[in-house]
Amino acid sequence: MDWLLQLDGDILLWIQTHLRREWLDPVVTFITGLGDGGWFWLVLLAVMLIFKKSRGVGQAGLIAVLIGFIVTNLILKNAVARIRPYEAVEGLNLIGRRARDFSFPSGHSTCSMAASTVLLLKLPKQYGVPALCLGIGICLSRLYIGIHYPSDVLAGMAIGIGAAVVASQIKLKV
Repeated sequence: MDWLLQLDGDILLWIQTHLRREWLDPVVTFITGLGDGGWFWLVLLAVMLIFKKSRGVGQAGLIAVLIGFIVTNLILKNAVARIRPYEAVEGLNLIGRRARDFSFPSGHSTCSMAASTVLLLKLPKQYGVPALCLGIGICLSRLYIGIHYPSDVLAGMAIGIGAAVVASQIKLKV
């Protein structure tokens, strides 16, 4: 797995060298902040519970986020215990504050993909596609600021999508 760590680090250094711009830093920091604690997705999904027409979507989204949280934050982060890239990749500069938990997999990515994939699967495309774009944007922001390895983000995305597919199949009374 040394090759994966090397590739992950090289990608982050490439992003830092070629994509980071001072004017873009606050924009990406704002986008990544939407994923902090999953607050944006949780509020959006909770609001959907209020309206009968969107209640099932809100329920599926919250179930997907819960599944993703259990798998990512309660099980895998502690089992893998991967240190953050800004602590391991020489020359990588973190934008923003340090995280207090482990790196693998990305919780922001899991939650964002769980919620946005449910919205894509269950809402008309004019709502689902922008939600998915925001979810992917939050995932990519984790690389830009240097808080996650690419493999952390990809794993989080896969877990989130899987959680969304499972949650979308659950039939609840609305």
